[in-house]
Amino acid sequence: MVVCRMTLMVCKKKRSETEKKTKWWKLKKEECCEEFRQKLRQVLGGQVLLPDDWETTAEVIRETGRKVLGVSSGRRKEDKETWWWNEEVQDSIQRKRLAKKKWDMDRTEENRQEYKELQRRVKREVSKAKQKAYDELYTRLDTREGEKDLYRLARQRDRDGKDVQQVRVIKDRDGRVLTSEESVQRRCKEYFE
Repeated sequence: MVVCRMTLMVCKKKRSETEKKTKWWKLKKEECCEEFRQKLRQVLGGQVLLPDDWETTAEVIRETGRKVLGVSSGRRKEDKETWWWNEEVQDSIQRKRLAKKKWDMDRTEENRQEYKELQRRVKREVSKAKQKAYDELYTRLDTREGEKDLYRLARQRDRDGKDVQQVRVIKDRDGRVLTSEESVQRRCKEYFE
């Protein structure tokens, strides 16, 4: 018989830190865009011309954007599948959330039972909605249009998986990196001929 005593160190998985980003996409909304313009004019003191120092101007714009538009949490959003959601599912989940808040505020057995009942009901509704959505999807895939959609979806997923930020470098015959668009096109033409 062999006896062994071991001490194992379990390393916690470190959550990758992502930087918080200004929500610039909110500028697509007209009211946010107008508010941003007004605040920026206010900060710049109503000047028509911007200051000569680009660093100062850029920092003023960034700071105003952070204040008006807000900043993201820095965490990556979980990719949850919600394409099959409908109004009923949305409403029942909202009711369940409210029941959970109520139970958290006042921990009585009655509130707990209400929350548990809503939780069971939501699970049933979610599974029914999901099943219905998948059935519709499968029947649609049997058609010609569904087949086209499937190929379109596959191409989209393939594109999404590729890194757009990747820098592609083309070198000439001597190994020098080509920077101008014309020289890159010339080299591609040369290569394929």
